[in-house]
Amino acid sequence: MTEAGIPDEIKALIGTTTEPVIMEVERGAIRRFADAIEDPNPLYRDVEYAKNSRYGEIICPIGFFGWPLKGGSLEQMMNTLMPAMTKAGLFRILDGGIEYEYFLPIRAGDTLTCYGKIADIREREGKSGKMLFMTLEQTYLNQNGDKVAIARATIIAR
Repeated sequence: MTEAGIPDEIKALIGTTTEPVIMEVERGAIRRFADAIEDPNPLYRDVEYAKNSRYGEIICPIGFFGWPLKGGSLEQMMNTLMPAMTKAGLFRILDGGIEYEYFLPIRAGDTLTCYGKIADIREREGKSGKMLFMTLEQTYLNQNGDKVAIARATIIAR
């Protein structure tokens, strides 16, 4: 990284959006995800239990949005960022975590549209030198156009 801060090529990427990605949410995938995270909640696996709940259908555990039909928005954003990061000498990349904001439950049978955006890039000084913190935001809308969730991933590069 330069002494001047965030390279212009990287700074110019703030606000860049991805092509929409369509996600299909199906019962079997929800169950497999719940199995993978070892969550026995019957709302994620028992159709009769879920139908008699306030949700009326099996719902997704936190962090699961179905499977993309083709590609993914996070992948698109990283493909946009990587050439500029490499050119700036930022070869070390770390997953800084993800946070979720939910507005509505995601149910089996939903079709989600995901829009990705490079929301923010900021520089910080750490013990090992300057680092970039990039916030990649993914907004999920259901088949009715209702916002169901926003996922914000942080990528750290130096």
